Amino acid sequence: MLCKLAWGNVRRAGKDYLVYLLTLTLAVTVFYAFNTISVQADLVLEEEGMPELLGSIMLGLTVFLAVVMGFLMVYANNFIMKRRKKEFGLYQVLGMSRGQVSRVMAMETAIVSGGALALGIVLGVGFSQIMTFFTASLFKTQIRDFHFFFSPQAFFTTVGCLVAIFLVTLVFNLGVVRRAKIIDLMSADRKNEAIKMRNPIVSAAIFILGTALIGIAYFRLLRDGLPVDSAPSEIDAAMSQFMLTTGIVVAGTILFFFGLSGFLLKALQGARSLYWHGLNMFTVRQLSAKVNTVSFSMAIISMILFLAITSVTGGMSIASVMNTSVERSTIADYSRVVMYHGENVVNDPTYTGDVPMRLATEPVDIMELSRSNVIDKGTSEERPFDLAGILGSHVQVETYDSRPIGTELPLVSLNDLAAAVDMPMPKGTNSSNASMMGLMVMKESDYNRYLDFRGKEHVDLGDDGYLITSDMGESVNKIYNADMREGVEVELGGRTLRPVADHVDEAASSFFNSPMGSNSGTIVVPDELVDASGLPLYASYFLGDYREGLTYDETEGYVRQDRSWDQILNADGSESAIWGMEATRAQSYESTNSMNGLISYLAIYIGFVLVVACAAILTIQQLSGVSDSGKNCRILSELGTSRREIMRSVLVQQTIFFVFPLLMGVAHSLVALRVVIDVVALFGGMSIGGTVGVTCAIFMLCYGGYFAVTYVMSKGIVQDSIRLRHAQ
Repeated sequence: MLCKLAWGNVRRAGKDYLVYLLTLTLAVTVFYAFNTISVQADLVLEEEGMPELLGSIMLGLTVFLAVVMGFLMVYANNFIMKRRKKEFGLYQVLGMSRGQVSRVMAMETAIVSGGALALGIVLGVGFSQIMTFFTASLFKTQIRDFHFFFSPQAFFTTVGCLVAIFLVTLVFNLGVVRRAKIIDLMSADRKNEAIKMRNPIVSAAIFILGTALIGIAYFRLLRDGLPVDSAPSEIDAAMSQFMLTTGIVVAGTILFFFGLSGFLLKALQGARSLYWHGLNMFTVRQLSAKVNTVSFSMAIISMILFLAITSVTGGMSIASVMNTSVERSTIADYSRVVMYHGENVVNDPTYTGDVPMRLATEPVDIMELSRSNVIDKGTSEERPFDLAGILGSHVQVETYDSRPIGTELPLVSLNDLAAAVDMPMPKGTNSSNASMMGLMVMKESDYNRYLDFRGKEHVDLGDDGYLITSDMGESVNKIYNADMREGVEVELGGRTLRPVADHVDEAASSFFNSPMGSNSGTIVVPDELVDASGLPLYASYFLGDYREGLTYDETEGYVRQDRSWDQILNADGSESAIWGMEATRAQSYESTNSMNGLISYLAIYIGFVLVVACAAILTIQQLSGVSDSGKNCRILSELGTSRREIMRSVLVQQTIFFVFPLLMGVAHSLVALRVVIDVVALFGGMSIGGTVGVTCAIFMLCYGGYFAVTYVMSKGIVQDSIRLRHAQ
């Protein structure tokens, strides 16, 4: 009997459960589809361990987002319970116990949740098949063996999250029924939330104060930037300032919405012809009456939308920058670097190791030294790592520290070059090598050998020429370009040098395979000046291309074998250098593609769930408000107001409640992204478009879809209220 009653209630109250069912179905669909990432990755990725890593990250994120959705579902039940309190009270009047009423509610919630689970899993399974192609696109790879798949792990994860949401919702619903008295349930539809109207002048002042605080926060963020832009000694102070800025913008956003309706009321009252036109007075008064209950939630929604928009736009754009950067900075099939000890290491008084340290006097031969790496050490297959056997053309070049031996200050630094052309330091460089250690120095002969390897023409510096190389982004290179264009002179080795080029050749500035660039600034000078300046060795870079005719296993597979890397020791047993990084062209692209795919997945997943959460909260909030104002709509109808005019007033109110948080979230995002762009510009230009535009359009379509559902359901509630009155 109770099951039949619960099923009948769900069918009869379908409109009330529509938002709940829609949101829960979307949640199940997204939870399942994104948690199949490990299965999708198996179809498109060959990188060992990556599918498992992606799966574990998505699992943890799903649990977090499920908590968010759980609170959302509790909020959704406020609307459903408010609409049905009288019904539950009537059940008790007719003789049902509270326990029986509770069981009916539990069955109703289980039916709706079960329906959402079934529908969401079906949609999720279909969506996950399509997402496989999207995954392959994100990771820049091919689908190896596409076939229909179903992921039990993703299914059980989704079911577990849904069960948790169901239990939280059920506990809340049962608590409402058990605590409420019958008289309160029966009179629930006649009790509206207490509304306290504020003086419009006070509200306008609060609105202006909130706007001022938001402006101050914007100014502080644009001026100070992100904490990553600070030197290590200033990071704590910078973080404190950043948190203060965050607090200011949150307070400003709350005050903005808290005073918004009063400001609109005061502004429209000043424009009397507009204020008294149609139902404008009623509309503005309705907005003002709701400010008590919705101002804080609108502020929170705008901040959540800000996070969603920023995560999607920022994440996808950073992925785009990485794609551009890896194309520019990956220049050889194989690359390796050796780093030389500086004076701070050699003269470190705390060093207690057995191997003595000393400054290098000559660069090492990386090709020959690589033979000291042993493949399959300790086995019968033990053999030296033979680069010469797999490489054709290759080159080794050296860079030197621009701080002469016995000194602490560099001869050439980014700070000095920026000051010479009266330009500010780029965001994010206060703790970089180009700022603290100065530019690296390279001999002209080394650079010309590098150009030979790259198939480019030699440079001729003459006796007093220099040029600067850098594979970083526009924010750094524009300073170098300005210096060379304006003929800024540099003192080195007792000689005044002048630029022989007017811009950085970014296509001939990378000395190592790197996804995000590795040369923050290297000045190329005549050979004799390096020795005359007493500059110590900093690093040796080795680049090589595989010999033609060799297979993947003979080249890339050979390089990727496990090897033992022994210390680099001098003939006297001292140490002057250590092995640095090793990277192949394929590894650089794989690393970039994997990182891009991960960033894109997280951005889209987080963004979609947060947008759905915000849209659902606004929908439920507005439906509850329309339900409360049903009496007002009946009065307007009795006074001769047409239903069309009443619904136009409802539409205007709901448009304001949906659009204003979105506009505020977009405004916050634009300012935040401006700062992010400044930092990301260190590695390349950041473009907000393309895939980002399509993704944001999909999210906005979802947001707009909830708005449309809100209006359609509100229209039904208003028509029911008016029809009820006419029937009486």
